Order: sequence, then C-alpha cells, then structure tokens
Amino acid sequence: MKSLRCLLCTALLFSFAAVAAAQTTSAPDAQKSFDNLKTLAGTWKGALTVTPPQPEMRDMKELWVTLRVTSRGNAIVHEMKNPAAPDDVNHDDPITLLYMDAGKLYLTHYCDAGNRPRMVAHTSPDGKTVEFEFIDLTGNTQYGHMDHVVFTVIDANHHTEDWTFMMPGDKPMHAHFDLQRVPQPQPASGKD
Repeated sequence: MKSLRCLLCTALLFSFAAVAAAQTTSAPDAQKSFDNLKTLAGTWKGALTVTPPQPEMRDMKELWVTLRVTSRGNAIVHEMKNPAAPDDVNHDDPITLLYMDAGKLYLTHYCDAGNRPRMVAHTSPDGKTVEFEFIDLTGNTQYGHMDHVVFTVIDANHHTEDWTFMMPGDKPMHAHFDLQRVPQPQPASGKD
C-alpha cells in the first residue's frame, strides 16, 4: 500500500511539472501574439456584419476602430466607434484593454452594457490569429456580456475582428469587422 501511495505521489508530481512546463512554453507564444497585435496601432475602418441582425444596428454599416499602444508598451487600448454616433460625453464607446500578465495575454472589455468581461488568449502557431476565451466578469449582466473575441491579422493594412456577445437568455450575437487601415497624414517636411 505504501508503494502505491509513493507511485501516486510521483505521478502527481510529474503531472504538475508537465502543466508548469506547458504554461512556461506558452509564454513566448503569448508575447509573440501581443507584439503582433501592437503592429495594429492606428485607425481602422470597415464593414460590420451582425448575426442575427439587430434592429438598432440596421443603419450601422461601417465601424471605426482605434488601437493605441500605451503604458510604455505594456498595454493596447482598443476603442470601437460608430461614425454616425454623436461625439459627446453622453455617448459611450466600448473600450478594451489588452495586456500581458504572468506570461499570458489577457483582454478586459469595458462594455457599454455596464460590465467588464475578462478573457485569456489562445494563439495560432503563426501568431496571426489570437482567440480570447471568457474567464470571468464583474458588473451587471442584465443586458448581456461579451463572451469571445478573435483578432486575425491578414497583412499590415487589413485585419478582421470577430466579437461574440451573449444576450440575455444566453443567445449569442456575432459581430464581424473587416477592417482596413486608415492612412495617416504625413507631417510636412518643412521644405518649401
């Protein structure tokens, strides 16, 4: 019986070591994905497709997204904007923060539904697709909550985003953004 307990303890120790090793090897992939997402800094615009269609979004055909690297490269701020919406303090645009913590890539979405879901990334081998899975949330879920996000980098000037929102009754609503980079004006050279 004593040898069986030793065998079980040894097996558990090897299991814990394997889990720790798997978490350690995922850290470089998470950092690679985070660095790749930083290349998306800038302003983007593109077509929006919502499934199932939502009456309040029927006139919204285009969406603007800005991504900004901040906090000395430790975070990315992502903001969605409806170009037809008023630009005032009473209109709230969703903000998402992407950041690394303990070798993992996280996303916290500050939703206009009044809650803050947190998600952890799983990356594709090439680092071009980053999929965020729901972990938990704080705040009220009366109006639903964001549940799943996927960023796919196609090239330096084109990427897609897929956002899944769980409406009340756990009914998913999927939004697909097909985004193109908005060229930034070049500063004047100072030469006449």
